[in-house]
Amino acid sequence: MRTVGLTGNIGAGKSTVAELLVAHGAALVDADKVAREVVEPGAAAYQPLVDRFGEDILDADRRIDRPSLAAKVFGHPEELEALNAIIHPAIGVAMIKGKDSFAGTDRIVVMDIPLLKDFHREMLALDAVIVVDVPPEVALERLTTVRGMSEDDARARQASQPSRAERLEGADFVVDNSDGTEQLATEVDRVWGELQRLPDPKVGESTEPERSTP
Repeated sequence: MRTVGLTGNIGAGKSTVAELLVAHGAALVDADKVAREVVEPGAAAYQPLVDRFGEDILDADRRIDRPSLAAKVFGHPEELEALNAIIHPAIGVAMIKGKDSFAGTDRIVVMDIPLLKDFHREMLALDAVIVVDVPPEVALERLTTVRGMSEDDARARQASQPSRAERLEGADFVVDNSDGTEQLATEVDRVWGELQRLPDPKVGESTEPERSTP
């Protein structure tokens, strides 16, 4: 098993790259999906959130109502810190479990993490990091024309994320998504070939006890 982080700023096309990697045979562990799952009733973060923020964060079906929860923490740094202290460990444990479910296989496991940090590389024992890259002005155009965001909202979201230079500094592989779908498929094909050449940490390990020289 080889474990690869996948990241990219908003509007870069990271989700499309993830789909293309899965089509090549990668297994996917999606941090956004995990974040939704850990707040479901009975999941790890559900009751701690209710205990901390009250039952008024629940909707009619007693699920976490995200806008209500967001309203509790918006503009309140201490509340946001409390939220992160509940959510982030639960997500981390679930991500590790997702990765470990492929242990012992020869799969390439892609960990899709929007805000990938150095600690993720260590925590998840990533063998490499892929950054999906586009110029900020291209991402801005896609956010406003494809996703329908206002320019102010799109710019604010871009400003809240790591800079392009910061992303690229932590990249082992870069997927250029500046020119659209056909070029993107070619880029992913290239990176997939590179990923297959990554050394498998388990290859070369002996299962026999070490023998001392007579």
